[in-house]
Amino acid sequence: MSKTIHIINGPNLNLLGKREPERYGTAGLEELMRGLREAFPTMEIHHFQSNVEGELIDHLHQVGFTSDGVVLNAGGYTHTSVALRDAVAAVSAAVIEVHITNIHAREEFRHVSLLSPVCRAVICGLGLGGYEAAVRALTSE
Repeated sequence: MSKTIHIINGPNLNLLGKREPERYGTAGLEELMRGLREAFPTMEIHHFQSNVEGELIDHLHQVGFTSDGVVLNAGGYTHTSVALRDAVAAVSAAVIEVHITNIHAREEFRHVSLLSPVCRAVICGLGLGGYEAAVRALTSE
């Protein structure tokens, strides 16, 4: 039986491949998802992206009790959203927090994640490879 993994991306990640390519790379979300599905052909991998905090929370509520795992890149909400933190804590699925860049090597306000204490793990600084590492970790459980 294949596992179902949900990739949830927050604000500005719809601009992946266009926004600061020297920092985030040139691949867009479609390329990321295609690569993950090719790397894990037996997995059912779904994707959701929103720039709206409430939509991210609603989606997490929707999939977080039936999914085998969630990979969450909450973007800037990582550092500001108590509501998203509470949603992660509320769901039964394992959630792995992912950041494309090393948030600890960036601006000081990015050093604190409100999500990390309620996530299974945190992966940052591996570029888009962080998503694959997170899926691998969730599917090996």
